[in-house]
Amino acid sequence: MTEPTAALRTVAANVRAARQRAGLSLEELGRRAQVSKGALVALEKAQGNPNLATLVRLADTLGVSVSDLMQGRPEGRVRVITADSVAPLWTGPKGGEARLMLTTSTPGPVEVWRWHLEPGENYPSHPHQAGVVETISVTSGAMTLVVDGTEYPVEAGQTATFNADTPHTYRGAGTTPCHLIMTVHLPPAPPHSP
Repeated sequence: MTEPTAALRTVAANVRAARQRAGLSLEELGRRAQVSKGALVALEKAQGNPNLATLVRLADTLGVSVSDLMQGRPEGRVRVITADSVAPLWTGPKGGEARLMLTTSTPGPVEVWRWHLEPGENYPSHPHQAGVVETISVTSGAMTLVVDGTEYPVEAGQTATFNADTPHTYRGAGTTPCHLIMTVHLPPAPPHSP
């Protein structure tokens, strides 16, 4: 059996800690997040390889950001992150990818993502918790943003924003790859009871 990576050990510890803070059993977290208990047990033991959709469902259910599940302790006052130092959380069938670059440590955290979509490549997302807002800034190429079944073309130099508590899809458009920066604005975490 291979040794779990440091990143997987960090995710395992963070999921377990967030679940315990929320006072949820493995069964209850699995039911609410629509993730099997077996997958949760494996994840908390730093086994397996959770995909982006699973991490998003767990984060939404636990009321934390995806970064909260993935990042260790802050290393200093200023963080500089290169795309090569962050593993993709989603890889598309045509070579597209999404990398969570960082999450701000503010009362209403903001996740910063770097995306690459090939023409015709889709990333469908389930609705997030109420209060989550996504903003997409296309830096090159073009994409189609689908929100609640309605398509919105977004081209290089354009920015779109929407409430993400409804089904949404990112689709590469045109004939060249689309590069974009996505931010996910999360509602402030509720205060923890003593």
